[in-house]
Amino acid sequence: MSDPLAKLLTICRTSKLSDLKQLKQLHAQIIQNSLHHQDYWISLLIQQCTQIRAPFSYAHLIFLSIPNPNVFLLTSVLKFYSQLGPQYHHHIFSLFHQIRHSSNHHLKPDAFIYPILIKISGKNSINPLHGHVFKLGFASDHFVRNAIMDMYAKYGPINLARQLFDEMPDRKIADWNSMISGYWKWGYQEEASRLFESMPEKNVISWTAMVTGYSKSGDLENARKVFDEMPDKSVVSWNAMLSGYAQNDFVEEGLKLFEKMMDSCDFKPDETTWVTIISSCAAKGDPQLAKSLVSSIDRRKINLNCFIKTALIDMHAKCGSLETARQIFDEMGVQRNLVSWNAMISAYTKNGDLMSARKIFNEMPEKNVVSWNSLISGYAQNGQSAMAIELFKEMTTTKAIYLKPDQITMVSVISAYGHLGALELGKWAMDFFTKNQIKLNISVYNSLISMYSRCGSMEDAKKTFQEMPTRDVISYNSLIAGFASHGRATEAIELMSKMKEEGIEPDRITFMAVLTACSHAGLSKQGREIFKSIRKPAIDHYACMVDLLGRTGQLDEAKMLIDEMPMKPHAGVYGALLNASRVHKRVELGELAAYKLFELEPENSGNYVLLSNIYASMERWEDVEKIRELMRKRGVKKTTGWSWVEFEGKVHRFIVGDRSHKYSEEINKVLKELGKKMIDLGYVADKSCVLRDVEEEEKEEMVGTHSEKLAIGFALVVSGDDARGVIRVVKNLRVCGDCHRYIKMISKLVGREIVVRDNNRFHCFKDGECSCEDYW
Repeated sequence: MSDPLAKLLTICRTSKLSDLKQLKQLHAQIIQNSLHHQDYWISLLIQQCTQIRAPFSYAHLIFLSIPNPNVFLLTSVLKFYSQLGPQYHHHIFSLFHQIRHSSNHHLKPDAFIYPILIKISGKNSINPLHGHVFKLGFASDHFVRNAIMDMYAKYGPINLARQLFDEMPDRKIADWNSMISGYWKWGYQEEASRLFESMPEKNVISWTAMVTGYSKSGDLENARKVFDEMPDKSVVSWNAMLSGYAQNDFVEEGLKLFEKMMDSCDFKPDETTWVTIISSCAAKGDPQLAKSLVSSIDRRKINLNCFIKTALIDMHAKCGSLETARQIFDEMGVQRNLVSWNAMISAYTKNGDLMSARKIFNEMPEKNVVSWNSLISGYAQNGQSAMAIELFKEMTTTKAIYLKPDQITMVSVISAYGHLGALELGKWAMDFFTKNQIKLNISVYNSLISMYSRCGSMEDAKKTFQEMPTRDVISYNSLIAGFASHGRATEAIELMSKMKEEGIEPDRITFMAVLTACSHAGLSKQGREIFKSIRKPAIDHYACMVDLLGRTGQLDEAKMLIDEMPMKPHAGVYGALLNASRVHKRVELGELAAYKLFELEPENSGNYVLLSNIYASMERWEDVEKIRELMRKRGVKKTTGWSWVEFEGKVHRFIVGDRSHKYSEEINKVLKELGKKMIDLGYVADKSCVLRDVEEEEKEEMVGTHSEKLAIGFALVVSGDDARGVIRVVKNLRVCGDCHRYIKMISKLVGREIVVRDNNRFHCFKDGECSCEDYW
């Protein structure tokens, strides 16, 4: 062999090319030596493409330069395609089809091709391929046999993998490792441990599989024990243990282990290590820790690839440095991938900057389900439910198969429908999910229970709860909270008892929901007993008890409970006392609670309004004006009251005195006619909630055009003669006393059930009565 050829062969076999530029230089030398039409040299080039993950287009052109490739070259190309990802797998099957149907007897598939095919085929093709290689006589080949067993171990049934393993006359370490990983995947911890202990010989992969298995099952103690006992470690081993700590929220332990790794001279962190540690720092949300880590990266002159930079974007965003996150994102330029774009969207939504998040979303060259989910959940979590729903509808109209909504989409969308109280829209979404065969996991079921509860349909909420294959504490809490908001205290208490019977321990939220239910139903005795049963009552439990005592008129006892609390009262405690003082017209306690609230949450307009209501009900207009002046000085603006009702797939919103709606004339006409009938029945407008000293006629006009009345008027106009349908209204503030009495009378006059959800609870009006029994 000539010297140039020998040199080229040495380069191909021994050198580790690091980038495309070096690969192209090697390619040029092969061309200069007129070797570029020989299968052997092209195959070696393809192998180098595989090592450096060269672009598909470049490797594909190299392959096409050989008109009649041999099996050796085709195998090299198949290996290259297999490491590119699922979107390139059709090239593998196309080539395999070409090989099988070729008239060239030199192109018959050999045993080297089948392991590649088996690994990329997925669970639906295991059995046919197994039968195919058995017929061809390749089933005894060690690599083919291991590939089949490995696929059964991954996709099941695991017993078939074990059967193949037991039939092997000469098991290799790789066979043992495949079985151990398979047992861990399917949750057979004891089998995995037993097999590991019986291995005649172990390698670093065997030990790492055990570390990974214990970590994923949450057994960090045994994972660390195995890790410490490892005779030899690799960077992958360290990463497995670090990932275990990160995934189980043991951030401090993970960072200590990382420091130990950095002190070792034998191991250098790779990109997976850095991404894991950066993600751990992100979870901790400590700006100082983030700064220290960035300094360490700079000091070591770590090459920041797109994965590390994406992790840094997430870390800086979670540590409150959104500007730095955006700077890294902008500097990435062409390095940006889908994950980095999605990280930036998530960063903006978590900081409440929906405008910037939408701008990034619109600029994305391509989007995936995560992109849509990040933006939809961002709108839903930041109170823009209508926008979240519009975005979901836009998503469902896209024709791309890979943009099919998933379970995460469902949770966000269902939450948005629940916030709006849009029951019919929620049912439309459920029909969509059913048609698209989107499976319901426990999180989706829990969201559905909350949605139905918040839409006023407790029967649907109960039905969903009963249909669940498994339930957790959130499932129970969701339904109990629903009963609480509807004032169905007996059912809430019974459900908590059932929860205990099923071995699920009530948590802080459970007790809050049950106490709230007792409060809404006026069950003082039962509420006291439940409160006493809590081992260590939290501050929110005290707030619930103050509310319970206050609603039942025991305000002095409520005040005594506040004074005896073992912790400093928060706004919820004083808010409960203030509202009780408004209901029972205890001015002195109302003033005490209000001024405490002015200190704790000076920008909450609701507290100023409640105290003003107390003064107005007593006609203390000078005091009302003092509160109004205090609000002006502090720049506090009264929250606008909204009410909305759903009709024909849209949510129609109204504010007090609203005349902007296209049906305004018809609404006012209906309300006027009803008003005349109500006066004949003895209705007199309650003007005590008007916060100004104005003429009686003007006061009556003010209360007569409250948003919930307009919403009900709209529902009556558009529903026509349909006296069967339930009218569902949602209000963002607490319903006032006049509206409450007004709606009771309307429900009797029109013979319709009217369900109103205010910011405190549900009111189901029927035949002149309300389910709250005037406790709200």
